[in-house]
Amino acid sequence: MNYNSFFSSKLANLKQEGSYRVFAQIARRQGAFPKATNHGHQSRQGTTVWCSNDYLGMGQHPKVIQAMEGTLAKYGAGAGGTRNISGTSPLHVTLERELADLHDKEAALMFTSGYVANDAVLSTLAKALPDCVVFSDEKNHASMIEGIRRARVTKHIFKHNDANDLANLLSKYDKNQPKIAAFESVYSMDGDIAPIAELCDVAEQYGALTYLDEVHGVGLYGYKGGGIAQQRELCDRISIIQGTFGKAIGLIGGYIAANATLVDFIRSFSPGFIFTTSMPPVIVAGVIESIRILKEGDLLRKQHQDRVQLLKVKLKQAQIPFYDGGSHLVPVIVGDAVLCKQVCDILMEKYAIYVQPINYPTVPKGTERLRLAPTPLHTPEMIDHLVGALSEIWIELFLKKAA
Repeated sequence: MNYNSFFSSKLANLKQEGSYRVFAQIARRQGAFPKATNHGHQSRQGTTVWCSNDYLGMGQHPKVIQAMEGTLAKYGAGAGGTRNISGTSPLHVTLERELADLHDKEAALMFTSGYVANDAVLSTLAKALPDCVVFSDEKNHASMIEGIRRARVTKHIFKHNDANDLANLLSKYDKNQPKIAAFESVYSMDGDIAPIAELCDVAEQYGALTYLDEVHGVGLYGYKGGGIAQQRELCDRISIIQGTFGKAIGLIGGYIAANATLVDFIRSFSPGFIFTTSMPPVIVAGVIESIRILKEGDLLRKQHQDRVQLLKVKLKQAQIPFYDGGSHLVPVIVGDAVLCKQVCDILMEKYAIYVQPINYPTVPKGTERLRLAPTPLHTPEMIDHLVGALSEIWIELFLKKAA
């Protein structure tokens, strides 16, 4: 077989469809977020970032940076090994206590990423529980899908955010048979929010564990940033809450929070945890500081929601089509992969605005989009500049406006 010919053919198909991913060389500027430098441009022009997952700018917070600098000088760069061998410092223990408190749970366990946490925990749980059946929302993240797939257990996909469909599927099994219902709080591509209470009602009725991915809710909702479940006072009804440090917390890593026995079980039996090098103390220190800042008060969260609402109002006034799922994520719909990339290219070259196109397979064909993520640090002037640029591009490319 001509391997390179096969690979080249597949890549050529991606490019023809407009789905080939090009990584922009964007360097964030310390203390200047959302401003960044576009290293892919000859002049290394400045640009405004509108698609970062650092939803509150915590990756640029001076107290977070200060905590990391001090820890780097004290502990060095790496962790030294897995948690069992030499990778557990007092900081790791402190962070897991902070995470448990953040979600009003007994215990927590950190992983190297949110993806790894979902994959490792779901595969370990579903494989270990005898005759386990997993019920997964049809729009769950790829990491959840992969974890469930690797468990090689019976699984069912229920209609998105549909508690009745979940109930119909669960009702076909004995209440005493182990079951897991897995869903997210905020779905990142549409920005919609799950009916968590209704899903919990159904899961409790049929004896299923609940697994909630809160990665797009952590830090942004709840009285101390514990997410949508905390905002709706539902943390005690969720068996396992999974989160990340890579979004509103502003760094990297993932975790789960649950009762102490369940967390200890995952710690003791999950290969994805046991055999992975530990998070470096310098990262852990930054995460601790970020979480403590977010627990202290709602100011950043309120400022964030103000900017989100302002952007939505401006887009509506300009008749730019977008989904309003009730969250902080604002998907602007283009509906064509080639045009979607073209919009992003024009935004960068002409208006110094960076947004990455979201195409298939991340979203269904025909729903290609820009996913805007306003932060408290995006000023009203930046919002006006963005909406004005989109309005001009919509006319230039003859794109369909909202009614």
